[in-house]
Amino acid sequence: MYTKAQVAKTIDHAVLKPEFTDEDLVKNAEMCKEYGVFSMCVRPCDIKRAKELLENSDVKVSCVLSFPHGADAIVVKAFQAKQAIEDGADEIDMVMNIGKFLEGDYHYVVEDIEAVVKVAHAKGILVKVIQESGFLAMEQIEKACELSFMAGADFVKTSTGFGPGGAKHEYIDLMIKTLEGKMKVKASGGIRTWDDAVAFLKQGADRLGIGSTEVVLNGGKAEADY
Repeated sequence: MYTKAQVAKTIDHAVLKPEFTDEDLVKNAEMCKEYGVFSMCVRPCDIKRAKELLENSDVKVSCVLSFPHGADAIVVKAFQAKQAIEDGADEIDMVMNIGKFLEGDYHYVVEDIEAVVKVAHAKGILVKVIQESGFLAMEQIEKACELSFMAGADFVKTSTGFGPGGAKHEYIDLMIKTLEGKMKVKASGGIRTWDDAVAFLKQGADRLGIGSTEVVLNGGKAEADY
């Protein structure tokens, strides 16, 4: 049995919708502190404000990078990582270049991830690689895990929450089997109930990306898309 506090400590609470304002950031930060989640995951423009709002709490600030499509140039992603860290990010969730991966340009994909990892690891910051698994066949998910490991990333992650598929048990199962404990796994996208969250943790996911955290932790069912 998992307690509410135990599940909360695995959650990166997503505050990523394009229409969110500073008022939304304030409300979500208060909720994160109340429930003791692991981190609040924010847009790059919100990192500084999130850091202020979460000051003197145990809640970390994570941020997305090249979100949600992963299509920024490599040099831009590296700069985004540098800026995010300067602004106060504790962890980075970067989107893999999905198009380059699908066309089989694996050298580019590794170089892309490595550029962010190099900047982040120099400052002790963890990097999660979002595959957007819903665009990929199962064997491609396995390959994306291998490339993320080659590039030195710390986590693989299923989804931005804005693409198809979201978190599925078959994705998590394949990620865990492929990586054999060499990297951590984050289930993200479409986790809308307590049972969903606990099932992914029991399966072996290390972290959960959830947008409707308060509803999930209180045993309800989230109606939101993310």
